[in-house]
Amino acid sequence: MVVAKGKKVDIFSTGGKAPKACVDAMLGPTGNLRAPCIRTGKTVVVGFNDEAFEDVFG
Repeated sequence: MVVAKGKKVDIFSTGGKAPKACVDAMLGPTGNLRAPCIRTGKTVVVGFNDEAFEDVFG
């Protein structure tokens, strides 16, 4: 799981249930899921960062 907040990018390795730190990173200041949220294969990308998108999508 890749979570982007502006220039900060966090990568979480989840084996089923997402840890609390991952869930907290995915939520924005209003408590809603950050946009965009994309699942490709087993990878979930939440939030936007050019470099993270380049790494995941090539």
